[in-house]
Amino acid sequence: MRMLHTMIRVGDLNRSIQFYIEVLGMNLIRKVDYPGGRFTNAFVGYGAESETSVLELTHNWDTKSYDLGNGYGHVALGVPNAYEACEKVRARGGQVTREAGPMKHGTTVIAFIEDPDGYKIELIERE
Repeated sequence: MRMLHTMIRVGDLNRSIQFYIEVLGMNLIRKVDYPGGRFTNAFVGYGAESETSVLELTHNWDTKSYDLGNGYGHVALGVPNAYEACEKVRARGGQVTREAGPMKHGTTVIAFIEDPDGYKIELIERE
């Protein structure tokens, strides 16, 4: 078994695709409309679905926003330098909600950003 994708619901699909591509450097892998169900799925990621996990962005045509609830945590991305990643995210119009630095009670350097729908994305510094 392996993880295939994580799905999040988004209010404005084009805005979300733009964020994940332009701010985080992902690629749009595929986008499919389902008129009968009144939704669109877009898959974004850093590689082919056959090789790596990706994000599925689901846009229900009749829903403009979602309550994120208190059960959802975050998506985590490995980065070579969390400080530089925050600078790049900010320069590309993204929002840093926790600056890069050691995690509380640990030494791993992390940061948090938010996507346009308010989903948290953790940046974890890795070699």
